[in-house]
Amino acid sequence: MAPAFRFRSDIDSLPAYVPGQRPPAGRSAYKLSSNENPFPPSSAVLSAVIDAAADLNRYPDMAATALTAAIAEHVGVDAERVVVGNGSVAVLETVLQAACRPGDEVVHAWRSFEAYPIAVQVAGARSVPVPLREDGSHDLDAMADAVTERTRVVLVCSPNNPTGTVVHEDEVRAFLARVPREVLVVLDEAYVEYVRDDAAVDGLALAAEFKNVLVLRTFSKAYGLAGLRVGYAVARPRLARGLRTALTPFGVNALAQAAALAALREADAVAERCDRVVAERSRLLGALREMGWSVPESHGNFYWLAIRRHSASFAREAAGSGAMVRAFDGDGVRVSVGEIEGNDLVLRLAEDWLALERSRAL
Repeated sequence: MAPAFRFRSDIDSLPAYVPGQRPPAGRSAYKLSSNENPFPPSSAVLSAVIDAAADLNRYPDMAATALTAAIAEHVGVDAERVVVGNGSVAVLETVLQAACRPGDEVVHAWRSFEAYPIAVQVAGARSVPVPLREDGSHDLDAMADAVTERTRVVLVCSPNNPTGTVVHEDEVRAFLARVPREVLVVLDEAYVEYVRDDAAVDGLALAAEFKNVLVLRTFSKAYGLAGLRVGYAVARPRLARGLRTALTPFGVNALAQAAALAALREADAVAERCDRVVAERSRLLGALREMGWSVPESHGNFYWLAIRRHSASFAREAAGSGAMVRAFDGDGVRVSVGEIEGNDLVLRLAEDWLALERSRAL
C-alpha cells in the first residue's frame, strides 16, 4: 500500500501561535490580552461596512485601488510604493515567501512578535533569534553580528511586541550601515501611532532612502479594525511590485477595504483616541514604577511585566479577578491598555503581587 500523503515534516514542529485569552462563555471580563483598541468602530466605519455588504456577491477590487491611493496620500508617498494585504502578518508572510529559499536565514529579536518564527519556518527558512537587552529593547549590534551570507531578511519590531520598546533613528542607521544591501530589513511598525519618542526611527523616511528597507503597518491597532484584517507595506517601487505580484489574489475583502477607507477619513478622531491611550499608558507605567516595578518604557498600547517563571500564575490570578492578560511563560506578562476599570484591576493585582513577593523575600 502506498504511504498516505503528508505535509512537509517540519510543519509538525511549527511553534503554535497562542492568541490572547477570551472571556469564557457566559462570563464577563476585561480583555487585556490581545492589544486591541478599546474603542468601538465609529458610526461612519459601521455605515461603510453595511453599505459594502450589499455587494457581497461580487469580488472586491483585487488591487484595493482606492484604499492604496488613500494610504499613500495619508503617509505621503506615491501609490506605487504601497502594497495592501490581509493584515500585516499576511503581508509579512508573503515577503518571506518571496524573499527566502530553503536554507536561508531570517534574523529577528527575541522575544518579539511570536508570529515571526512561524512565518519564517513556513517560508522554508531558518529563524536566527537574537536576545533582547535587559531593558527589553533590540540589540541591533548583536543582530548585525548575526547576519551571515545565508541571511535574506532581518525583522525589526518597533515598538517591540511584547516589551513596547522602540529602536532609535541613530542606532538603526548605524545598523543599516553594517547590513549588506542584498539583505532586506523589515521594520514592523504595527503600533507606530502610539509612539511619542522623538528619537524613534522614522521607518517611512528610511524606506524612501534605502532600497533594502520595507515598512509594515496595520489597521488592526490604532484604527480598531482587528476583526477585518487590513495591513500594508511601504517600500521602494521595485520591492513593492514584486510583493504585489506574490500576494494572494483578492486578499483584502470588500468590507475591510470600505472600513479602512472610512477610518482614514477620521484621522483626527483616530489621533485623539491614540492620545487617550497614551495618557492612560503613562498613568499605568507611573503607578507601577511607584509601586516598585521595573517596567520598560512602552510605546505601544500595552506594557510588559518581566515576571519570568511566575508569568502563567500571574495571568491565572488576573483571569480569576476578571482581567485577561497575555502570559509568555518563562519571560513575562503583556498587558494591553484597555478600559480604565480593567486597567485598575490589574494595577491592584500587581501591587498585591509585589507585596507578596517582598514578604517571601524576608
